[in-house]
Amino acid sequence: MALRTIISGRVIRFGAVLGGRSMSSWWGNVEPAAKDPILGVTEAFLADPRPNKVNVGVGAYRDDNGKPVVLECVREAERRIAGNLNMEYLPMGGSAKMVEETLKLAYGENSDLIKDKRIAAIQALSGTGACRIFADFQKRFCPDSQIYIPVPTWANHHNIWRDAHVPQRTFHYYHPESKGLDFASMMDDIKNAPNGSFFMLHACAHNPTGVDPSEEQWREISYQFKVKGHFPFFDMAYQGFASGDPEKDAKSIRIFLEDGHLIGCAQSYAKNMGLYGQRVGCLSVVCEDEMQAVAVKSQLQQLARPMYSNPPIHGALIVSTILGDPDLKKLWLKEVKVMADRIIGMRTALRENLEKLGSSLSWEHITNQIGMFCYSGLTPEQVDRLTDEFHIYMTRNGRISMAGVTTGNVGYLANAIHEVTKSA
Repeated sequence: MALRTIISGRVIRFGAVLGGRSMSSWWGNVEPAAKDPILGVTEAFLADPRPNKVNVGVGAYRDDNGKPVVLECVREAERRIAGNLNMEYLPMGGSAKMVEETLKLAYGENSDLIKDKRIAAIQALSGTGACRIFADFQKRFCPDSQIYIPVPTWANHHNIWRDAHVPQRTFHYYHPESKGLDFASMMDDIKNAPNGSFFMLHACAHNPTGVDPSEEQWREISYQFKVKGHFPFFDMAYQGFASGDPEKDAKSIRIFLEDGHLIGCAQSYAKNMGLYGQRVGCLSVVCEDEMQAVAVKSQLQQLARPMYSNPPIHGALIVSTILGDPDLKKLWLKEVKVMADRIIGMRTALRENLEKLGSSLSWEHITNQIGMFCYSGLTPEQVDRLTDEFHIYMTRNGRISMAGVTTGNVGYLANAIHEVTKSA
C-alpha cells in the first residue's frame, strides 16, 4: 500500500505529483560532474599496483623519499597551542593577529599602507577562498566588469570567476615554442583591454608553467597598468616557496605598490607552511584611505557570512604563532628555503639526466622555470605513453610537479621522458 500523509486536509501519496513535479525525481536531471583532472591522476596512481610507479601530478610538497612533510615550526606551534587556547568562533573577518602578520609578508614589515590602515583584509579559506570572495566582491560592486585571466592558468581560477558570474577574457602569457613568457603578446593584450579592466596575475611561481616575468618586465607591466587604469589582482600561492626568500617572491607586488596601484591580493599558507588541509589564507584589498578600508572590509565580511559564517581557527593559530614569534619565524624561513632549494635541485638533476642521455631537444626551460611546477612541453600523447609504458602519472598538459621528483626516481623519469620524446 502506498505511503500517505495529510497536508492541509489533502491526502498526498509519496511518488505522486506535488506542485507539478514528481516527488520521486527531484534530482533525476542531475548528471555526474566531470572528474577533476588532477585528482583523477592521483586516483589512477593509487590504483596502479606497480612498485616503480611515479606520481608527478600532485601539487603538494614531498621530501626526497616522496613522503608528505610537516614542518618542525608547525610541530612546535601545535605543541604550544595544544590545551592552552579555546576553540571559540573567530569573528567573520578571522584572526586579527594572523591577518596582521600575513599582511607584513605581502606588503612589507614596515609598510606605510599597513601603518596608515589602508588595507582591508580578512582571513580566507586559503587562496581559493580568497579568490572567490574577491570575485564575488567584484561582481557586487563592479557588476559590469570582467576579469582577464592568463593562458594558461590554474584551472580553478576559471571555475571561481565563472561561479561568481563574472565574465572572463584571457590574455597571452606562455609561449609554447620558447617555453617561456610571451611578453610582447601579453603587453599587447594589456594595452588593448578596455581601460579600467580587472586582471588576475600570479605573483610568483606561475601555475602551471613556472614562468615568471623578470623584475624589469614587471616594471613595464606595472607602468602599462597605470597608463590603462587596470586593477591588478594577485594570487600569491607560493610566496617563499618559489625562490626560498619570501621578500624576493613578493617583488612583483612591491613594484605595483611603489607605482601607486590599488591592488587585491590572495595569500595562502598551503604550500609555504605545508598547511594544505588547514585551509588558511588571507584576502586583502588596498584602498585610498582608512575610511574606505573600513567600508571594504565590512563588505568582504558580509560576503563571507552566508558562505561559511567565519573561518576555522586552528590553522590561523598555527600561522600567528609561527609568524608572531621571532625564533619560530626564523625556523620557518629556514625550512621554506630547504623546500625551495630541493625543488630547484631536482630541476637541475632532471635537466642534467636528460642531457646525459643525449636528447637532441633543449631542456633549459626546466631550470629557467621556477616553483613547484615544470611545464615540460610534453604532448598529451607523450604523457599517455609515460603512463601506459612507464607508470608515470601527470596531467595531460605536460605539467610536472617537481615536488614528486626525488633523487631515487629522477633518473627513471628522465629516461622515460627521453624515450617518448626522442622521435619528436
